[in-house]
Amino acid sequence: MAVFPPTVSPVYVIGAGPGGLAAAYALRARGVRAVILEKSDDVGASWRRHYDRLHLHTTRRLSALPGLPMPRRFGRWVSRDDVVRYLEKYAEHHELEIVTGVEVSRVEPAPDGDGWLLHASGGRELTGSAVVVATGFNHTPRIPDWPGLDGYGGRFLHAGEYRDAEPFAGLDVLVVGVGNTGAEIAVDLVEGGASRVRLAVRTVPHIVRRSTAGWAAQYNSILVRRLPTGLVDRLARTMAKVSVPDLAAQGLPRPASGLYSRVKEGSIPVLDVGLIDAVRRGKIEIVAAVDGFEDGKVALADGTRVSPDAVIAATGYVRALEGLVGHLDVLDGRGRPVAHGPRTPKDAPGLYFTGYTNPISGMFREMAIDAEKIAKTVAKRVRVA
Repeated sequence: MAVFPPTVSPVYVIGAGPGGLAAAYALRARGVRAVILEKSDDVGASWRRHYDRLHLHTTRRLSALPGLPMPRRFGRWVSRDDVVRYLEKYAEHHELEIVTGVEVSRVEPAPDGDGWLLHASGGRELTGSAVVVATGFNHTPRIPDWPGLDGYGGRFLHAGEYRDAEPFAGLDVLVVGVGNTGAEIAVDLVEGGASRVRLAVRTVPHIVRRSTAGWAAQYNSILVRRLPTGLVDRLARTMAKVSVPDLAAQGLPRPASGLYSRVKEGSIPVLDVGLIDAVRRGKIEIVAAVDGFEDGKVALADGTRVSPDAVIAATGYVRALEGLVGHLDVLDGRGRPVAHGPRTPKDAPGLYFTGYTNPISGMFREMAIDAEKIAKTVAKRVRVA
């Protein structure tokens, strides 16, 4: 058990997901006391809520956090339950200092100008030498402000509430949104016995095979991420023509814009875990985007009306950082941190963010890299101080 100087304020890490755990370990490994504050009762709370069939789309070897490999028995594509097991083991193995049941509501500069003051549940006021915000990319479900939704008579839920296909067996289901979550839920519904599955698409996605001849798409993503955008777009277009069939007849034409150009705008490709085959066989029907709800029906952008038994909105999440740090002028117009990893916002030195990007090279991998960089930067500041 490490012993830390009692006179030095700890670094507070907000959130006990993979990003927060990795940052706390990396800080501890450099001799800096890190205390994780987690509002739920367990580590990896958001992972515990994900749908049952979820697996990492990145390889086990390239998804481990610093200081502890993922066990080989987890297989190449690690399941949700094994991710949770790994996070639990990670916290235990590294003897991380975690306080659960504590929600931080606001972070502001300490009154004496040295460090940060955290306002937390139970009237707590905590002072830290630095703060790492790691509350998660998938924090708060986002549901579009669709007109008429209140009058819809079928079952409506956000993808964050979806667990498995059993409650939808024999039902007509519309999944809204063709990101990785929407695509995988649609496949799960088909395999789980839904009578009809439609997938509402506003912007046609790039679809990439998760693995081709044993070569994971993640490897390509790491190799090309620093190449010119136009070059990567051309390479990806060629690869898609070779590995992904033309699904234009089924409603999914090849996108006009380049894959990496989309990534730079914040849209990652869909990694195929059965979508291509299901669309080709007509098991998943592609329909137009949802514009609203009328007379208990779903109104689509092409003017048609459909009457599914259930609608699952795979419409993403918001970071919900405004209440926590919005007053510090550290967020952009879309609510994302203006600085990430070891970089801090100009007017907020000692305030770090991790886990708020969605890189094609793998979020776990990038959070692991960020953790080491943050710890190095913080340790240097502490020594200087």
